[in-house]
Amino acid sequence: MVNLRRHPESDVPFDEQLGAMIAARDEGLIGGIGLSNVGLEDYRRARSRTGVACVQNAYNLADRSDQELFDACRADGVPYVPFFPLGSAFHPENPVLSSPALHETARRLGATPAQVALAWLLHQAPNVLLIPGTSSLAHLEENLAAADLVLDPVALDALS
Repeated sequence: MVNLRRHPESDVPFDEQLGAMIAARDEGLIGGIGLSNVGLEDYRRARSRTGVACVQNAYNLADRSDQELFDACRADGVPYVPFFPLGSAFHPENPVLSSPALHETARRLGATPAQVALAWLLHQAPNVLLIPGTSSLAHLEENLAAADLVLDPVALDALS
């Protein structure tokens, strides 16, 4: 699977890029076509022409601007891979992991803030695929434990 990653400054039309990806898939050069950094309109245009293996866009506790596309992927059963699930290094203040509600929820549940943020993403839909960064085996184990964290109604309300 290869993602067609859109860049705002690109002067190549989406349909032309998608056509090249479809041709590459049809020639057996790639197995599937994913979309990254796309809007709802491009997603729908792509789905009208070919299968979409996944969508990879920014989405997390602090940035839900992609909600409409997220919901469309959930309805269509298309895997959604949120990038920056724990925030971005481009925003040093990290609004995801600095949220007071996140820290209070983590304290109450006996988890780390990162685990709660990841568990919240997994709770949003069964088609969410997480790829959080990790720097050590212990960090990987911490991230994996987020899948077993149950967010109760109090937590979900606080994080909404």
